[in-house]
Amino acid sequence: MSKKKPKFNIFEHVLVPNHIVLSTEEVEKVLRELNAARDQLPRIKVSDPALRNLEVKVGDVVKIVRESPTMGKSIAYRVVVE
Repeated sequence: MSKKKPKFNIFEHVLVPNHIVLSTEEVEKVLRELNAARDQLPRIKVSDPALRNLEVKVGDVVKIVRESPTMGKSIAYRVVVE
Protein backbone atom coordinates (compact mmCIF):
# COMPACT_ATOMS: atom_id res chain seq x y z
CA MET A 1 0.00 0.00 0.00
CA SER A 2 1.50 3.32 -1.02
CA LYS A 3 1.27 6.41 1.16
CA LYS A 4 -0.63 9.37 -0.23
CA LYS A 5 1.43 12.53 -0.39
CA PRO A 6 -0.15 15.70 0.97
CA LYS A 7 -1.17 18.34 -1.54
CA PHE A 8 0.72 20.94 0.45
CA ASN A 9 3.86 20.86 2.57
CA ILE A 10 2.68 20.72 6.19
CA PHE A 11 6.19 21.55 7.39
CA GLU A 12 5.93 25.03 5.90
CA HIS A 13 2.64 25.80 7.68
CA VAL A 14 2.80 28.47 10.39
CA LEU A 15 0.98 26.24 12.90
CA VAL A 16 3.43 23.33 12.61
CA PRO A 17 6.24 23.87 15.14
CA ASN A 18 9.86 22.99 14.46
CA HIS A 19 10.75 19.40 15.49
CA ILE A 20 14.39 18.51 16.22
CA VAL A 21 15.76 15.07 17.12
CA LEU A 22 18.19 15.35 20.03
CA SER A 23 21.54 13.59 20.26
CA THR A 24 22.31 11.27 23.17
CA GLU A 25 24.35 13.99 24.88
CA GLU A 26 21.56 16.55 24.45
CA VAL A 27 19.01 14.10 25.88
CA GLU A 28 21.17 13.47 28.95
CA LYS A 29 21.58 17.23 29.50
CA VAL A 30 17.83 17.91 29.15
CA LEU A 31 16.88 15.06 31.49
CA ARG A 32 19.40 16.34 34.08
CA GLU A 33 18.01 19.89 33.81
CA LEU A 34 14.42 18.63 34.14
CA ASN A 35 15.37 16.15 36.88
CA ALA A 36 13.34 13.56 34.99
CA ALA A 37 13.66 10.15 33.39
CA ARG A 38 13.02 9.49 29.71
CA ASP A 39 9.80 7.59 30.52
CA GLN A 40 8.46 10.65 32.36
CA LEU A 41 8.45 12.78 29.21
CA PRO A 42 5.23 13.21 27.22
CA ARG A 43 4.98 10.92 24.20
CA ILE A 44 4.72 11.40 20.45
CA LYS A 45 3.93 8.56 18.06
CA VAL A 46 6.54 7.57 15.51
CA SER A 47 3.74 7.85 12.93
CA ASP A 48 3.01 11.52 13.77
CA PRO A 49 2.99 13.54 10.51
CA ALA A 50 5.33 16.14 12.01
CA LEU A 51 8.03 13.44 12.28
CA ARG A 52 7.63 12.25 8.70
CA ASN A 53 10.77 13.98 7.36
CA LEU A 54 12.92 13.18 10.40
CA GLU A 55 15.01 10.06 10.92
CA VAL A 56 13.41 9.00 14.23
CA LYS A 57 13.10 5.69 15.99
CA VAL A 58 11.24 4.57 19.09
CA GLY A 59 13.01 5.91 22.18
CA ASP A 60 14.38 9.08 20.54
CA VAL A 61 13.65 12.43 22.17
CA VAL A 62 12.31 15.26 20.02
CA LYS A 63 12.56 18.95 20.89
CA ILE A 64 9.55 20.95 19.73
CA VAL A 65 10.00 24.70 19.37
CA ARG A 66 6.87 26.82 19.04
CA GLU A 67 6.92 30.53 18.25
CA SER A 68 4.15 32.70 19.68
CA PRO A 69 3.58 36.45 19.40
CA THR A 70 2.36 36.58 23.00
CA MET A 71 4.59 34.01 24.69
CA GLY A 72 7.73 34.18 22.58
CA LYS A 73 9.49 30.86 22.20
CA SER A 74 8.11 27.73 23.90
CA ILE A 75 10.12 24.51 24.06
CA ALA A 76 8.69 21.04 24.73
CA TYR A 77 10.27 17.60 24.71
CA ARG A 78 8.60 14.36 23.61
CA VAL A 79 9.81 10.77 23.60
CA VAL A 80 9.01 8.81 20.43
CA VAL A 81 6.80 5.75 20.98
CA GLU A 82 5.29 3.05 18.77
